[in-house]
Amino acid sequence: MKFMGNKRLMVLLVGLICFFILMGLTLSGRTKFYWPEKFLKDSIAWTQSVFYRPAAGVAGFFEDVGKLKTIYDENQILKKRLTDYALATQQLNALEDQNKRYKEALEFTERQKQVSNYKYRIADVIAASPDPYNGTITVNLGEKDGIKPNMAVINVDGLLGRVLTVTEFTSNVQLLTDLSDTNNKAPAISATVKGKEYKSAEGQGSYGIIESYDKEKGLLVMNKVDQNDKLAVGDTVITSDIGKVFPSGIPVGTVVSREPGDFGITQKAMIKPFADFRHIREVFIIEIPEVK
Repeated sequence: MKFMGNKRLMVLLVGLICFFILMGLTLSGRTKFYWPEKFLKDSIAWTQSVFYRPAAGVAGFFEDVGKLKTIYDENQILKKRLTDYALATQQLNALEDQNKRYKEALEFTERQKQVSNYKYRIADVIAASPDPYNGTITVNLGEKDGIKPNMAVINVDGLLGRVLTVTEFTSNVQLLTDLSDTNNKAPAISATVKGKEYKSAEGQGSYGIIESYDKEKGLLVMNKVDQNDKLAVGDTVITSDIGKVFPSGIPVGTVVSREPGDFGITQKAMIKPFADFRHIREVFIIEIPEVK
């Protein structure tokens, strides 16, 4: 019993000693420690470091995962906003481009009203071959709109071609680039020069017939030009009403060269078209009012 009592006393004393040591360690004003205190403080610090580093690492890992998820969500939101902005910008540019073309078309028709009594029926291109020189396009006007085969088709730049076939609601247009197609042979285009218009009654002025298109050079070929014709490089070629198919006065292109024709009897001129046959969006179909 005495041994047990001494044992309890020893435990109590050790506990008190530890308590006072811990109390001493917590005192903020002390700057000097005894070696038992130093030993105990270093032991506690080392033990804390053993457990702190892994715990801090695990906590930091989950914190980084949380930040990564936040960054990913923000990135997705920004990506969607950027996509929406790009789409809106594309739509705006398309509308501005369309508005510009319609404005040019309106100004063109107003100008044409002052020089002729033709009716200009504007039509949208609804189908075209990816090949820029395929030769035909489809527009959204047809029989119900009064469209007929062989009507001249132009844009704001100049002559494009003629109506080839017509259905109830659409029309196929044969472009000038298809003039050499033997399957859908287009009627020859009687042409003259602006400022040197041909007068059949007097037999004077420049005159020729546009019969083909040189796809390699991108030029129209105007044949049957008289040797004494005053046609010159730089002249503006327009349609003549002699052929009775295309109305007169439609700009066709510019003369870029003049050379001997077949058999040397007549000459031919190479014409650079005013119209661009690629990316055609809107066209005008010319309706000539019937003479009453």
